[in-house]
This record gives sequence, C-alpha cells and structure tokens, in this order.
Amino acid sequence: MAIPLSYNFRNLTVRKTTTLMTALGVALTVAVLLAVLALVSGLESAFAETGNPLQILVLRKSATSELSSGMSRQNYQDIKFKEGIAKNDAGEPMASLEIVTVINLQSVDSINGMNVTLRGLLPIGLTMRNEMKLATGRWFEAGKREVVVGKGIAKRFPDAQVGKQLKFGKGMWSVVGVFDAGQSATNSEILGDLNQISSDFDRSEGLSSVLVRAKDRASVTAITNAMADDPRLGLEGQSEVEYYKAQTASGAPIKYLGIFIAIVMAVGSSFAAMNTMYAAVSRRAKEIGTLRVLGFSQGSILLSFFIESVALALLGGVIGCLLALPLNGITTGIGNFATFSEISFPFEVTPKVMMYGLIFAAFMGAAGGLLPARSAAKKEILTALREV
Repeated sequence: MAIPLSYNFRNLTVRKTTTLMTALGVALTVAVLLAVLALVSGLESAFAETGNPLQILVLRKSATSELSSGMSRQNYQDIKFKEGIAKNDAGEPMASLEIVTVINLQSVDSINGMNVTLRGLLPIGLTMRNEMKLATGRWFEAGKREVVVGKGIAKRFPDAQVGKQLKFGKGMWSVVGVFDAGQSATNSEILGDLNQISSDFDRSEGLSSVLVRAKDRASVTAITNAMADDPRLGLEGQSEVEYYKAQTASGAPIKYLGIFIAIVMAVGSSFAAMNTMYAAVSRRAKEIGTLRVLGFSQGSILLSFFIESVALALLGGVIGCLLALPLNGITTGIGNFATFSEISFPFEVTPKVMMYGLIFAAFMGAAGGLLPARSAAKKEILTALREV
C-alpha cells in the first residue's frame, strides 16, 4: 500500500522555513547551471544561424579561419569563373573577395577595449548575405571611408553609432549604418569597402578569403572538389554553414568550467537536502512507527521520503529557472578563439535549457534523499514509537 502524496506535500508546507532554505540552496545551483547553458545556447544559435548552405568559403589550404588565411586577387580571378557558381541578375558571378582583420574598440565592459572583426568586401558581398537587413542609416559606399556595424557591435561599443567615427587603420572612418542579421554571428562584425580597408592596412594583395554562391547543392560539392583538385591554387572550399558551426568550440571552455562549478555546488546542495531529510526522519520517528503499524511497508516509506526529497529539489529547480529567466535576451560577448575577436549574442533561456535545470535539480534531490529515505524505512516499529 502506497503512502498518499498529500502526506509529503503537507510535511513540506508545515516546515516552511526549512523547506524554503533548502530549496533556495538548490535554486542557486540550478541558476548557475542555467546561466552557463543559456550562454552556450546563445552562442551556438549565433553560429548556427550564420551562413547559407549554398555558399562556400574559400580559404588558403590548411587555414583554420579567415584571419589566418591568405588570398591574392589573381586567386579571385581564377575562382570566380569556376563552373557551378551562380550569377546575379546582372550576369556577374556571385563571388566576393574579402579581407578580415581585427581592430580594438572601447566596449561597455572594458576601457582597454575589445577586439572586433573588421571585414572589407565587395558590393556583391552585401547582396550575398541575405540575412542582413539595414536597421538604421544606410549601407557604405564603395570607394569611401565608411562602415556599417552589426547590431551586436552597436549595443556593446559606444563609438559604433550612426553619425560617429571610428579610428583604425590610417585614420577615421564614418559609421553610416547599423544592420540586423537576426541571430547570426555577422552581427558582431564591422563591414566596409574592400579596397579602402585593404589599402589602409597595406594589404592590397594580402587578402583573406572568397565567398562564392553555388547554383544548387550539387554544385556545392562540385566547386569544393574543384578547389581541392587544383594544385595551382593551394586553396580549399568549405561550406559557409560548416565553417561557422565549427567555431562553436569557442564556448566549450566556459561550458565545461560552468558545469564543473555547478557540480561542486550540487554536492553541497545535495548534502543540504540530505541534512533536511535526516532531520525530518528524526522529528517524524513516531509518524514512521505509526505508518508501519497501519500496514505501510518499508518500501512504501522509503519511496515516500525519497519522493519528498525530489519534490523539495524540484521546488528549488523551479525557483532557479525563475532566477535565470531575466537573463533571456540580454546581450553579452565572448572571445572567439578562431578569430581572436569578440562575438556578441544574447543569452537564451529556452524551455530545453530549463528542462535540463529541472532534471539536474531532481538528480540533486535523489542523491540527497536516498540515504535518509533508507534510514526511515529501516526503523523498527517499536523503536520508532518510543522516540520523542
């Protein structure tokens, strides 16, 4: 015969102070875990939303990123007429020669500044990035010292605002627009004219990459193979989607460190839950004896106290979710180990993330409640009835 769940909930409500303090301990642990998972989820979403499956990023062979790649203008001429590359309405090959470098800007978090990605590209490169929409201002004009910034840059860098100027390269650059690329990592870039930027950094021939658009999915494979099979070029093509997906490794150290901290805190929270349940067993010794006299088995008593501990932890898990929920949508930044620049993205406290938090809380409750529940179940009837 099973003990009704109402018995467990009544005991939790009677011991309000103890229940609340134990639940808060679990809640803080869950909130720490959720903050880390929300950060990693936001970073993964930023990279997952970046790129077009029909676009190929061409880099120097063995280069791990655009920053470490090298590309000449002659390479670009050899690439853009490859079979399978799509053309725009004007009949031009959809291929953009680009330069990527890093500049330092003062951010809201550091007066010493943070590194951000600066990309110089051809006008066709703007049209190839369908996810980008102009939020305010206008696009930069070719041949002018003008830039547009992603919304992530505009939020985190005070000088990156329409009407202001940024200092990098050999002088000042006017910010003429802010673009919105949805959840894409492109929001963390500054864009300007290829020739102006490459000239400022004395890299007229030392460029970074070529972005090309394939006609269809079959052409993606054909173009990639053509790059690899041409030893004269010394280049290789990679799906733009896969390139950015690989950069989610930037969040791995933070994820593992955060989980480690959460586990250490979870051990403490489990002991707190264990102490609470042991105290409950001690105070309710006569109740346990009475339950045995009424015919409830040792297994029923063990299960009842175990459920009570898990319910207590789940209460803490719910509170932890509520504590972490205000983080949702807050923009933050993290260093990208591939590009040595900051990636801006919002925390994402998704239902999936909160589910992980509740499972983690239930695990803490189970770990903290098993021994006290076993202790309650093993009490002899007469001994329990004699205890005060």
